[in-house]
Amino acid sequence: MDPKKILIMESAKKSFALFGYKGTTMDQIAKIAGVGKATIYTFFANKEELLHEIIQSLIAEMKAVAEKAIVEGETTFEKIHGALYGILVFRKEHELLIQLAHEVQQFGSPITLDAMASIETEVIQFMTEHMQRAIHNGSMKNCDPKMTAFILFKLYVALVFDWEKQNEPLTDEKILNLLQIYFGNFILS
Repeated sequence: MDPKKILIMESAKKSFALFGYKGTTMDQIAKIAGVGKATIYTFFANKEELLHEIIQSLIAEMKAVAEKAIVEGETTFEKIHGALYGILVFRKEHELLIQLAHEVQQFGSPITLDAMASIETEVIQFMTEHMQRAIHNGSMKNCDPKMTAFILFKLYVALVFDWEKQNEPLTDEKILNLLQIYFGNFILS
């Protein structure tokens, strides 16, 4: 990838994280990157296209985190847990994703809604594919893998984000134990 394009994307990430999508201008991005605004337009038609490409790069990073969390020798449930927990911790700690989630709640702009929805869609698709393989190799009960991935993803979001709004944050181990109690027999063969 062109070094200037990378610089522009990194600068846009910083601006989006600080000011949100709505509060960021191409002038701000150009200033942070130390390039002229025209340089940005050689790579991106508009701010929306720039955000879209950044989201795609973040999705690739999240998939890499999930793949790394899937350790050989673990049970199917531990692999699912590791991948989902890794993705959500990444999402929780990444400043741009925090800002976008906040902007979705505050303004509900279609562009930020689409950005966050594309992340969710990709995570669910990633988990669906892994569950299909687990069903095929007999390490997971036959089920609707997409529906199961969706339910587990939403449950993880609730446990990782929503629970700690009014309670002490749950540890990785506590979440795994809870999910094994509630879903262990349902998922595992």
